[in-house]
Amino acid sequence: MRKENLSNDEVVIRQLEEQECQAVLKQDVSTLERLWSEEFIVNNPQNKISTSRGNVLALIKQGLIGYTAFERRIESIRINADIAIVMGAELVEPIGDAPRAGMTVERRFTNIWRKQGTEWHMIARHANVIAPIPNHDAA
Repeated sequence: MRKENLSNDEVVIRQLEEQECQAVLKQDVSTLERLWSEEFIVNNPQNKISTSRGNVLALIKQGLIGYTAFERRIESIRINADIAIVMGAELVEPIGDAPRAGMTVERRFTNIWRKQGTEWHMIARHANVIAPIPNHDAA
C-alpha cells in the first residue's frame, strides 16, 4: 500500500510498531513502558499468558525475552475508532536464556492498540510459533 493512501492513524501505528520492535530488540525498557499500556496482556509463544506490563518487563530483565534479530512484517491493520488491530508475521533469533535460543523462529502475531487521548498504547498481544513443516523426503 502506498503511503499517500494510509490514514494518519495507520501511519502512526506503523511507526509505533517499528519503535516497539526495536525497543524489544534493544531491551529498551523505558520505551516499552511508554508504548505498552499498564494493563498490557500477552498470550506468548511459550503458551502462557503474561497478565501485565510489569510481568513482561520482568521477563526481559530476567533474559527470558531477548533477540539478536527481530523482524516484523505487517500484513494488515484495521482501525475502528480508538482501537487498532495489527496482524502479520515475525522472524526472531532468541538469545541467552530465552526459549529456542540460537534458532531462527517464525511467528504469527496480533497486536492491539488503544488510543488514549492523543496517544496510542499497545494493550494486548498474541504471538505463536509456526511449527516447521516436516521434510518427508529426508531419510
